[in-house]
Amino acid sequence: MLIHFVRTHRSADDFPVTEHLAYTIAQVAADPVAVPAETEAMVINRIIDNAAVSAASAVRRPVATARQQALAHRARPGATVFGVDGGYSAEWAAWANGVAVRELDFHDTFLAAEYSHPGDNIPPLVAVAQQLGVRGSDLIRGLATAYEIQVDLVKGICLHEHKIDHVAHLGPSVAAGLGTMLRLDVDTIYQAIGQALHLTTATRQSRKGAISSWKAFAPALAGKVAIEAVDRAMRGEGSPAPIWEGEDGVIAWLLSGPEHTYQVPLPAPGEPKRAILDTYTKEHSAEYQSQAPIDLARRLRDQIGDLDQIATIVLHTSHHTHHVIGSGSGDPQKFDPDASRETLDHSLPYIFAVALQDGTWDHELSYAPERAHRPDTVELWHKISTVEDPEWTRRYHSNDPAEKAFGARAEVTLKSGEVITDELAVADAHPLGARPFEREQYIGKFTHLADGVVDPAEQQRFLDAVQHVGDLKGDQLVALNVRVLPEVLDKAPTIPSGIFR
Repeated sequence: MLIHFVRTHRSADDFPVTEHLAYTIAQVAADPVAVPAETEAMVINRIIDNAAVSAASAVRRPVATARQQALAHRARPGATVFGVDGGYSAEWAAWANGVAVRELDFHDTFLAAEYSHPGDNIPPLVAVAQQLGVRGSDLIRGLATAYEIQVDLVKGICLHEHKIDHVAHLGPSVAAGLGTMLRLDVDTIYQAIGQALHLTTATRQSRKGAISSWKAFAPALAGKVAIEAVDRAMRGEGSPAPIWEGEDGVIAWLLSGPEHTYQVPLPAPGEPKRAILDTYTKEHSAEYQSQAPIDLARRLRDQIGDLDQIATIVLHTSHHTHHVIGSGSGDPQKFDPDASRETLDHSLPYIFAVALQDGTWDHELSYAPERAHRPDTVELWHKISTVEDPEWTRRYHSNDPAEKAFGARAEVTLKSGEVITDELAVADAHPLGARPFEREQYIGKFTHLADGVVDPAEQQRFLDAVQHVGDLKGDQLVALNVRVLPEVLDKAPTIPSGIFR
């Protein structure tokens, strides 16, 4: 990997375009390096993972809304919308499928200086590949690039400390991935990346306080915007430049300012793209920093016994966890039984209480209104708080995979005064966890979440196709769509008409 030093430059400076971060990323995207076998295998795993969580969210209101919007934009041959037949305009198919993937907060993650869900790259690339009849092998190449760029930006540039949403890294990664997949030249990819970044910077209010359904729509919009940016760039249109480094650019006014230098790692020329191997998926439908605490709570049940004995629970954890999903956020909504599902899946005290009581986690039942309103749950929930522990913060930011951790240490004080402590560094499903996810577990997650939603024969057809995606050509990529049972789609809420019909 090469480290690129990225800072603001005045317009009067001699700053060659070849040194712009967007140009350097474009060079990585245009590099025709072969995809390692392990990268290809993980790409397939994540396509399966996305299909799993899309099946689970098929009839949720935001997904139904996005689907109805997409179905108003037919195209031939077009791209597929998850769950239904027919061809639709690629950017709208990406929109609908992106919401389906993101709605339950249940797919892959990468955490470093910034947060990310790199699986958000998959819907836009698949949609464009289907519409243009791209070869499956080129789709894999594109996804390897998209994951690489998003992970590398997440390692090098923190957005949330300036209250910028993490989808600002997604727009450029989708544009870069599309550039690789479509075998575009460096200059075209460069212009697309600049446009995509310029149009996908937004505040983090979508993940603060009372969190709404927009949390699912935000990454889908970034993917849609990136597709449109690539289309314009292919037609010869330019972008603001230098987009990161300009004196009125992203670093100068949205991030750490003209005095700061960021260090962004990117593959050297000829270096394979392996960043997807640094990412990890979720066993539980909840914000990633709650994955290890859920597993810890399940383990603590036997040690505690009667939960009525509990006086207080303090979770010692990282700065990020404490301030984003813990009591350090200052959000009273995180302790409100009437809070939205999106808010509850960003409330570690709620999640820990339910996991401790139930010994399991379910993407629907654990968030049901009657579950959140149970008096004994509310009582336990309000006994739980978080504190930042410098050691957990250090491990969160560690570059050593064996040391990097997203867990917590629980201190449970009983009414008798006895204190029970236990800790867990990584989730059981993490590559270094007790039960790491491999192909078998990804397939198991899909068949579990698709049960009763997708016909078993259709499940098997999809699994057979996706595991040979590299061999698919032309219109064969429609095989990556999964048809949902009509009687299931009939259960989706009725959506009022809008502009698009």
